[in-house]
Amino acid sequence: MTSGRDGPILPRARHRALRKTQVFSVAARDPLRKRLDAGLAALGIALDDAAIERLLDYVDLLERWNAAYNLTAVRDPAEMVTRHLIDSLAILPYVSGATLADLGSGAGLPGIPLAIAAPARETLLVDSNGKKARFLREAVRRLGLRHVRVAESRVEDVAGTFDCITARAFASLGEMLGWGGHLLAPDGVWLAMKGRAPEDELDAVPREFRVEKVVTLNVPGLDAERHLVILKRSASSVAPANAGS
Repeated sequence: MTSGRDGPILPRARHRALRKTQVFSVAARDPLRKRLDAGLAALGIALDDAAIERLLDYVDLLERWNAAYNLTAVRDPAEMVTRHLIDSLAILPYVSGATLADLGSGAGLPGIPLAIAAPARETLLVDSNGKKARFLREAVRRLGLRHVRVAESRVEDVAGTFDCITARAFASLGEMLGWGGHLLAPDGVWLAMKGRAPEDELDAVPREFRVEKVVTLNVPGLDAERHLVILKRSASSVAPANAGS
């Protein structure tokens, strides 16, 4: 495999694999839209038609690239709607602030669905894996996500601070906070998406952070446990506004 300005260039066989899979037809997209609409309604989330179509465009793009890049173990587009779109958007009510960093974004989850739902929020998708970062850049370009950037980097090397941090099945709480805790703004919120309630991880949360609550998420159509761990900085770790003045 050779490299180009935008990352690794796909071998001819992979180009052929991507070309063979066509964009969803109207008939194929209709049941996906119905599944997405039903899931959003159950969550109490209202999105406009443009956002719905963009979410389905993302599933189409993911399904096509997955044939060559193995971005997700989920192969069925209908399951992608449930396990990726609806699962990611289940945390939308807990997202706040003008800036967001999605750590270990992988195929763009939950960062891309959240960015489509709130397109004005400045979003950074972080992943150190080259092929995943290349997909993320292509998805951002194809979907017209003007306020989304991609960082092909280790989390600990990313600079800046963000109002909201998201991480989905990325690492243990102690590890993710150790690697990326510097990215959370003083009044920011950290949203760690987990399957089972991570009771065994809570004691390893660094003292600079506190667990505000653990929320049980009910994801429509998903017969599996989902939990959201909401963390903030400890009061002792937040410098007073006039410190050093």
